[in-house]
Amino acid sequence: MSVAADPSNAPLTEGGRTTRARVLLGLVRPVFRRHWLRLVLGFVALITVDFLQLTIPRFVKTAVDALGAGTATQPLLLHVSGAICLVAVVVAVLRFVWRYLIIGFSRILEKSLRDRLFNHVLRMDQPFFERWTTGDLMAHSSNDLSVIQMACGMGLVAAVDALVMSTAAVGFMLAISVKLTLIALLPMPLLILCTRVLSGRLHHRFNLVQEQFSLLTEFARATLVAIRLIKAYTLERFQEDRFRALGEQYVHSNLRVAAVQGLLFPISTLVGNAGMLLLLYYGGIEVIEGRISIGSFVAFVSYLYMLIWPMMAIGWVANLVQRGLTSLARIHRLLVEEPMAVHTPTLALPQTTTVYRCRDLTFTYPAGSRPALAAVSLDIEPGLLGVSGRTGSGKSTLCKLLLRMYPVADNTLFFRGVDVNRLDPAQLRAAIAYVGQEPVLFAGTIADNIALGRPDAPRAEIEAAARAAAIDAEIQGFTGGYQAVIGERGIKLSGGQRQRLALARALLCDRPMLVIDDALSAIDVETEQQVLASILASIRGKTVLIVSHRINVLRRCDRIVLFDAGRIVARGTHRDLLVDPFYRAMADKQESHA
Repeated sequence: MSVAADPSNAPLTEGGRTTRARVLLGLVRPVFRRHWLRLVLGFVALITVDFLQLTIPRFVKTAVDALGAGTATQPLLLHVSGAICLVAVVVAVLRFVWRYLIIGFSRILEKSLRDRLFNHVLRMDQPFFERWTTGDLMAHSSNDLSVIQMACGMGLVAAVDALVMSTAAVGFMLAISVKLTLIALLPMPLLILCTRVLSGRLHHRFNLVQEQFSLLTEFARATLVAIRLIKAYTLERFQEDRFRALGEQYVHSNLRVAAVQGLLFPISTLVGNAGMLLLLYYGGIEVIEGRISIGSFVAFVSYLYMLIWPMMAIGWVANLVQRGLTSLARIHRLLVEEPMAVHTPTLALPQTTTVYRCRDLTFTYPAGSRPALAAVSLDIEPGLLGVSGRTGSGKSTLCKLLLRMYPVADNTLFFRGVDVNRLDPAQLRAAIAYVGQEPVLFAGTIADNIALGRPDAPRAEIEAAARAAAIDAEIQGFTGGYQAVIGERGIKLSGGQRQRLALARALLCDRPMLVIDDALSAIDVETEQQVLASILASIRGKTVLIVSHRINVLRRCDRIVLFDAGRIVARGTHRDLLVDPFYRAMADKQESHA
């Protein structure tokens, strides 16, 4: 994405794209506007603390000058001490106030961005998840958001604090001696130059750190998901070595970031101490020659000490700002992604006999070189439609397109007579219950997994759906029954149990169309027939599309279509298709093993 040039903003390069700081800050600006009063009160408390701290050297000057002149009295010293104690108490209270308001705001900002990020990801279609790994998305919602929270919390505090403290401290120093102020600030250009040079390097190095964190996170996630496979192939040592290598790269990149950060702080301290050294020499001469009082000199030293923190804060704030902008750029790159299936207003759909109509439907995957579907024409009507064919012939691709997981060309796919590109994908998906090849289950209870599509479904309906999927008896045998926790991705269940649990979820939704993409493959023949009988008993007026290679399933379908190389090569009933060589060979092989 290119943004029009604006000389007021420095460019940030992220993933080959040039964005501007103003565009990136636009991601957080709405949150600042909503909570402006909280921020104003917080910064008023912060600035008040700064000015109260600046009064303490004035009290010290009064006491020291009185002691030097021999006019100090016990009441005067008690008065000065009491004033300092009162200031300290007020400072403590106001520090709590600004921390609660400003740091609290940074957490609100972090939550707002996380919610926006999560909601955006939920809107995206399948091509998006083929471009972005789970590790990338997890890094964005954890590391990157933490960095932004830090930059918009303590980073803002340090920036405002440093600006106010440095301006006020320099003002008080000028009031005491213009000459000493100029001498004490003489090393400052060195700090400005070093900060400018090092901040540029920090951006690129920190971006690499975040990318490597994504790789590390994705590797760990993939390993845990496939832990049974890794153990079966005794790959523990191999995975350990790869994880260690990724960790070493991550540490190395972090050390390169730390090298830049490690230079910013010592340089800031060096500049501050160089100014102090010059002050002690030339200020001492001023005191000896009587041009300033010793009390003024002590106050001047105190103000210069107060100025050292803002000098150090310059490096720290520059570090936080660069890291924050880098993370904002990464999140911006994700948020500018749009689903290829455009969301449109909900339309009133006509009641037609044909549920889906494909007309010369051709589709190629974004990373593919050959069409996965080629000139497919098909009417899908109420009843049981079987889809079969060789592996990779386009059966699952058809299911994905019916669910609008991928975009299609205009006037090639119609739902109830309306081009799907004129429909909101959510409106279309709400009419379809889907069971995929790989059942997706969560680490909750069996009841929660079945009721995913209808969280408010009564227990009786959940159990009825489980009976229809021929799994109720097995659920009753688990400790806890429907409240049994099945583990991450249903790890405590067999493959057939996972498939039937996913089927029960789809049946509970009771939608006009049911798509079963080869989701009965891990079920034995007897159970398969029970499931088919339940489906056939409940599909009156509904549409069921079932992808399968099993003749026992296909022979019960009203119609069957055969795919090969992305094309429909035959269609008809089971009896009609027995003249097709592939279908006949498949039937003969399965019947001979029956």
